[in-house]
Amino acid sequence: MNKLTILLIFLAFCACKQAPKAEKVEAPVPRETPRSTPKYPEAIVNIFEAHGGLEQWKKQRTLSFVLPKPNLQETHTIDLWSRKDRIDAEQFSMGFDGEQPWLLDADQNYKGDVGFYHNLMFYFYAMPFVFADDGIVYSGADDLEYDGKSYPGIKVAYQAGVGASSKDEYYIHFDADTHQMAWLGYTVTYRSGESSDNVKWINYNDWQKVNGVLLPKSITWFQLEDGNLIAPRNTVIFESVSLSEIPKAMDFYEKPAEAVYVLDKK
Repeated sequence: MNKLTILLIFLAFCACKQAPKAEKVEAPVPRETPRSTPKYPEAIVNIFEAHGGLEQWKKQRTLSFVLPKPNLQETHTIDLWSRKDRIDAEQFSMGFDGEQPWLLDADQNYKGDVGFYHNLMFYFYAMPFVFADDGIVYSGADDLEYDGKSYPGIKVAYQAGVGASSKDEYYIHFDADTHQMAWLGYTVTYRSGESSDNVKWINYNDWQKVNGVLLPKSITWFQLEDGNLIAPRNTVIFESVSLSEIPKAMDFYEKPAEAVYVLDKK
């Protein structure tokens, strides 16, 4: 091997040795996008705080209460995260499994609308916290006057397609000093699907603290005359109220084998 060949081999070896290594490029690790916290009007935040706070409410998983009706006693149980529910009475049971309402009533004792009733009393009872749900639109409302006292208010409506009756409207009025909820006005559009200006009113003035949250002991519907609140009409009492951070097994809310799914009567 001559000197020229040796020199060429040596130069080629040096060139390979000094060639820069390709840099390893690591793909960026995607960061978890923080969940946005819904923004509520200051007035509704003050109401939540006056009732124990939204943070305390959102810790809770299972709510139950008893309606001591004259002819039968109903036990209502609700999973607050999934909104599955169940009502048990001596003559029947009904519920919502997350997809459809169902009815267990072999003797056909229940004559009402299961789709309408299965969670009706829950929404009246869980005020004001149900007004923290998604899909809500808040706006101002005129003060409500009753017995010489003025109650500031907030109008609550729902985005189209939210819930079973997105055209329902609500008016929550509160004590200006304590910020506790005092009145609920509401319209019903479940069966008609059409907006309504027929506002019904419930007085909230009887509270109890359950697991750090202020919930009703009773609520009272009021008579109206020419748009004015006149006198109490009827009162619904809630007994054996329980609020827990522990969920029930999900099969508790499932349709029993003997029950039937019920179509909404819209």
